[in-house]
Amino acid sequence: MQQENAKGQQGELVWKNQKKLRSGYTTGSCGAAAAKAAAYMLLSGERAEQVSLLTPKGVLLYLEVEEITFGEDFVSCAVRKDSGDDPDVTDKVLVFAQVSRCPGTGLILDGGEGVGRVTKKGLEQKIGEAAINRVPRRMILEAVDEQREKARYTGGLKIIISVPGGADLANRTFNPRLGIQGGISILGTSGIVEPMSEKALIDTIYLEMKVLKENGHDWCYVVPGNYGSDFLAQALGFDGEMAVKCSNYIGEMIDAAVGLKMKGVFLVGHVGKLIKLAAGVMNTHSRQADCRMEVFAAHAAMAGAPCGIVKRLMECVTTTEAVEILKKEGLLKEVMGTVMKRIDFYLRQRAGGQLQIGAAVFSLEEGILGVTACAEMMLASAGLREQTQKEKAE
Repeated sequence: MQQENAKGQQGELVWKNQKKLRSGYTTGSCGAAAAKAAAYMLLSGERAEQVSLLTPKGVLLYLEVEEITFGEDFVSCAVRKDSGDDPDVTDKVLVFAQVSRCPGTGLILDGGEGVGRVTKKGLEQKIGEAAINRVPRRMILEAVDEQREKARYTGGLKIIISVPGGADLANRTFNPRLGIQGGISILGTSGIVEPMSEKALIDTIYLEMKVLKENGHDWCYVVPGNYGSDFLAQALGFDGEMAVKCSNYIGEMIDAAVGLKMKGVFLVGHVGKLIKLAAGVMNTHSRQADCRMEVFAAHAAMAGAPCGIVKRLMECVTTTEAVEILKKEGLLKEVMGTVMKRIDFYLRQRAGGQLQIGAAVFSLEEGILGVTACAEMMLASAGLREQTQKEKAE
């Protein structure tokens, strides 16, 4: 294996939200690079301190090889994950590959310590298999096969990918919700980690919903985040852990549900986020739009609020302040009534008639502030409450 002195293109800079951020590389790239290095050392008998890897994105990486162990008929080594400026729990972990000779002429790939096992339908791998996704799996096998051909070795090789500490890390990921137990997933479609990737979040939303769908749930409830999960459990009696978390991506969540042919979605969220839906804003992040006070002020004006109250609403900083003003003026119920009608309109418009969708908006101080017209009907017809209670009992 050629010993490279350059660091290659790892850590290239990208612009994101007016900031210069450093990209990284995926656990899949680490696994493929470690497997390539281990195969080379096993078949050549020579030590390799560095390995090159061409990612599916076309970026050439030069990566340091660590923790090299020569054993009887096997070699093990690791490559350290670098997430760049992306907030990733796997940053700096060591991804190990052990390559050993085995009977036959094929390549066998499996997961070891710290790599999760699939326990539910709907994921890329079958139940019981290691959670090594399709692209990393191909990268690993191709990297090892390349070394086998260069060494003119025609026998079989077994590759085990492991991540010490991966079981603990997995508790800080979506894996338990997706039915992946015992460790992290080996991921990556491009081989490169894009800082603060919106696509990664949207893909996770789709995958969560797909797992529910393929495990018999045609209806689901959705929350933007932990506030919604807590409210589902404490106020509505649902298991908040069964909800799909959509973050700010309401529109993409609806698109995913339509694409998966879900029957219905019940959205529950804090007024600070979902109030924006009344203006047709389907990405509720503040950098996309912040029309909260404009919505409150417009609907208060429609309810007959005097000019002074409308001005006070426009000057509010938080939705808590606005709700307090409306409650004190006796306008809260009427305002939330028209707000929920607009939310209902825009949700159904995005769904395009392909999905039943309802929503409930709450605040921590007042509880449920409003529901869309079909929300209670959806709860009853979908049997979501009974479904949750049955799952808890089981």
